[in-house]
Amino acid sequence: MKVVLFCGGMGMRIRPLGPGGGSEDSTPKPMVTVGGRHPLLWHVMKYYAHYGHTDFVLCLGYGADTIKKYFLEYNEYMSNDFVMTDGGHGLELKNRDIADWRIHFVDTGLNSNVGTRLWRVRHLLQDEPMFLANYADGLSDLPHPEYQRSFEESGKLAACVCVRPPASGHVARVDADGNVNRVETYEEADLWINGGYFILKREIFDYMKEGEELVREPFQRLIDKRLLYGHTYRGFWQCCDTFKEKQDLDQRFAAGDRPWQVWESADPGAGI
Repeated sequence: MKVVLFCGGMGMRIRPLGPGGGSEDSTPKPMVTVGGRHPLLWHVMKYYAHYGHTDFVLCLGYGADTIKKYFLEYNEYMSNDFVMTDGGHGLELKNRDIADWRIHFVDTGLNSNVGTRLWRVRHLLQDEPMFLANYADGLSDLPHPEYQRSFEESGKLAACVCVRPPASGHVARVDADGNVNRVETYEEADLWINGGYFILKREIFDYMKEGEELVREPFQRLIDKRLLYGHTYRGFWQCCDTFKEKQDLDQRFAAGDRPWQVWESADPGAGI
């Protein structure tokens, strides 16, 4: 299946990026690095590639040239083990990481919302009965084949992963007169948020109009017809919207605590 990734965000809330994160004036959010090495976008793509989905559609906007340049200059020797012989004249890669990837780079507008970006690449999806879509800044260890099976069994038209809010906090229940009736934690309030990792059938475009935000009007139309599947997941999920969230991911990476790197599992073929 094709994987549509929304890569047009500016990432204003994540600044300043600091050392290893890129220029705070120009780095698009999908290109913010994790652990000072690969960008968020690479990690998301590696996740999907692990499950056999290597045909990508990148919906570009802000910083499109930066994303294109990254892949045009990509050097697999910097990301994989290799053997050097003959004083550097002989190089032998021991494994590959993006050799089987097919990547469509599509300019979908500088200020477009997610729904508009998806609408503008629909011509690339006309032969796809079902396709995947996601933001380019959320990392997870979600077992994707299990999630996909659940969606297909549901008989619904679209799906998103529902996760707990990443931060701790409290929800206040306030009535029309301003009385606080209850204060409860996110967990007690049974609060879930949209975590992305969408699975969409081609018919999604029948419920969309250009300019609409995907999770607003189109999803509401699906909700009204009970065609939207929400897959609740309590495992690892982390967005990277703020500088603190980037720091958290960097610290995890440095400590070797990288649950989202499912491709580094003991059995690389598990779950495929």
